[in-house]
Amino acid sequence: MAAASASSDMFDEIVMAEERFHGEGYQEGYAEGSHLGVVEGRRYGSLHGAKMGSEIGCYLGFALTWQCLLQKCTDEKNSKKRRALDSLIGMIQKFPYEDPTYDKLQEDLEKIRGKFKQVCSMLNIQSGFRIGTERSSLTF
Repeated sequence: MAAASASSDMFDEIVMAEERFHGEGYQEGYAEGSHLGVVEGRRYGSLHGAKMGSEIGCYLGFALTWQCLLQKCTDEKNSKKRRALDSLIGMIQKFPYEDPTYDKLQEDLEKIRGKFKQVCSMLNIQSGFRIGTERSSLTF
C-alpha cells in the first residue's frame, strides 16, 4: 500500500506541475513587470517634466525681459501690455511645479500658453515654442 501511495504522490506532482509552474511564472512576471513599469514611468515623467519646465521657464524669461523693456514707457497702450505681462508672470509664479498630482496641471498650463499668446499678440510678436530632440527654442 505504501508503494501505491508513493506512486500516487509522484503522479500528482507531475499532473500538478503545469499549474504550479504557471503560478510561479505569473508571480515572477508580475514582479518584473512592476519593476520595469516603475522605471519606465520615472523616465517618462522626468522627460515630460523637463519639457514642461523648459517651456514655462522660457515664458517667464520672455515676460521678465519685456517687463524691463516696457518699464520706462508710461503711455496707456504700454500700460495694458505691462498689466498683461504682470498677469502672465503671476500665473507662472503660482504654477504648482512640485505637485505632479495637481489635478488641474494641464488646464493651468493651457491658460499660461493662452496668456503668452495674448501677450505676444499685444507686442506684435509671432510666437512659437518648439521642443525638439536637439534643443528647445522660442522663435520670433
